[in-house]
Amino acid sequence: MKDYELTVLFHPDLEMNLDPALDKVKKVLKSNGAKITNEENEGKKRLAYSINGLEYAIFYYINLELPADAPAKISSAFNISDEVMRYLLVRTDPRKAKLAARRQAAGTRESQDSNESEESTITDKKGE
Repeated sequence: MKDYELTVLFHPDLEMNLDPALDKVKKVLKSNGAKITNEENEGKKRLAYSINGLEYAIFYYINLELPADAPAKISSAFNISDEVMRYLLVRTDPRKAKLAARRQAAGTRESQDSNESEESTITDKKGE
């Protein structure tokens, strides 16, 4: 199982009722052995160029784990879907994930250190 990131552009008319289209996408993923680790709905955004005469799309990001043969099957299923305007399925770099985790941990440590220093200055001012 390898880590992938799936970006799906849905038709903008589905903004009010995205659940059925999203359920179809998840059904295709799970039927091909995917394990979804994270999902994020970015909402309706303007496209850099028009697709089928449309200027907007709903952006949805899914992080998942897939077996080796699944990407080809998923691509063929999304190519015939009416709700999915475009999609991009890419394999994530494990080194990049480790780097992001380190940065997040360092950011957490820095914010804890700054909170502690703020608390110490507040107690120093009270002591004066």
